Amino acid sequence: MNALTENIKPWYREPWPWILMALPAAAVIFGLFYAWLAITTQDGLVDDDYYKDGLAINRTLDRDKAAKTLNIKAQLMVGDDPTHLRLMLQGGQSGTLPQHLRLKLLHPTRAGMDQVVDLTQRGEGYYEGALKSLGPARWHLVLEDTEKKWRLTGTWHVPKDHSVALDSKG
Repeated sequence: MNALTENIKPWYREPWPWILMALPAAAVIFGLFYAWLAITTQDGLVDDDYYKDGLAINRTLDRDKAAKTLNIKAQLMVGDDPTHLRLMLQGGQSGTLPQHLRLKLLHPTRAGMDQVVDLTQRGEGYYEGALKSLGPARWHLVLEDTEKKWRLTGTWHVPKDHSVALDSKG
């Protein structure tokens, strides 16, 4: 045998072909994983009826203006127990505050994590309610009366904020 042929190994015993094949193989594996992920998870950012939501924007703006006209403001407080909410509501020209309020907690990217909390009046301008545990995020808050005449909005950074001011944007 020749000295050159004695030192040559078969291709599958060399490291470089395997290294070069690993990159395309990894791309195929990750591509299949991302395809599976796209199929099995719901995209919470896409709205099914965006046209109808666009038409409803004027009603939403009118509710913000109504809260500003009534001079309604609210302060949301969270104690040591993060599932117990307290809210102080002030304002309203009629002098009577509603018995029940609805607080929507909207996750910025996952609609499946959104919650609605019913708040009940426990004293003049003092409301309480219970919610499920929230994960850390910047939650969007919408406070409204049950008749949907006005609304207040705010942002709650969980778990950093223990108090959140809600106001009208109108």
